[in-house]
Amino acid sequence: MIVAEDDGHVVGAVAYVGPQRPKAAFFDPAWPVIRMLVVDPLARGKGIGLQLTEECLRRAERDRSPVIALHTTPIMTVALPMYLRMGFTRVRDAPDILGVPYAVYVKTLG
Repeated sequence: MIVAEDDGHVVGAVAYVGPQRPKAAFFDPAWPVIRMLVVDPLARGKGIGLQLTEECLRRAERDRSPVIALHTTPIMTVALPMYLRMGFTRVRDAPDILGVPYAVYVKTLG
């Protein structure tokens, strides 16, 4: 778990799941995965989500992984465009969650 703080207050967090760690079956077990990125609504627009995602990328590179993955949905109107700007590309569908379509995205590292 990676936590972002601002002036002693938690303003965001993300889970980094390393390679070969247990994860959903629609991910390759060798891939590190970014999970559950969240930023406090009052702290949005300050680049916190980007910084948390970049820390996950650093950890994947530390783990010598050639790629990192995540899954998201088009209803994530801020997160999905950010991931696309960062170079993530859609590779396949993921199971719907409560009727909402999701897809798996990966970014090549190195």
